[in-house]
Amino acid sequence: MGTQKAIFAAGCFWGVEDAFRRVDGVIDAVSGYTGGHLENPNYRQVCSHDTGHAEAVEVTFDPQRVTYESLLDVFWQLHDPTQLNRQGPDVGDQYRSAIFTHDQEQERAAIASRDREQPHHSRPIVTQILPASRFWPAEDYHQRYFEKNGGACHIAPAGRR
Repeated sequence: MGTQKAIFAAGCFWGVEDAFRRVDGVIDAVSGYTGGHLENPNYRQVCSHDTGHAEAVEVTFDPQRVTYESLLDVFWQLHDPTQLNRQGPDVGDQYRSAIFTHDQEQERAAIASRDREQPHHSRPIVTQILPASRFWPAEDYHQRYFEKNGGACHIAPAGRR
């Protein structure tokens, strides 16, 4: 069956990447940019709010060891999907909540997952569910950021209300 890919945006990609790396069955997690219109964007360009890209994480996983649905469960726990264009102290459209789907099966699973998640929140979920577009890996200094630099992130299951 091989590996599959999933792309999630849940705020700053450092913490999202780190969290997905810890999931059994995840082969790789790469910080990057997707959902915008500029070819091969860099961090400064994405932060300018002119490219339309989100900070996102491309997850390569073994579906024999972890399901896409399980990855969706992790995604919902990592952030507050009711915050529009922000997560904690990070503000801007690049920090939006989004699931970028690779096929109709992922799209159906993402919609069903969102609908199951909504009752756990007092505000509407604003997470975008969009077809995956080209994923651009972020600069090397963003990859495995916490492993290289230590630190922590604001991501937490605080989004559930």
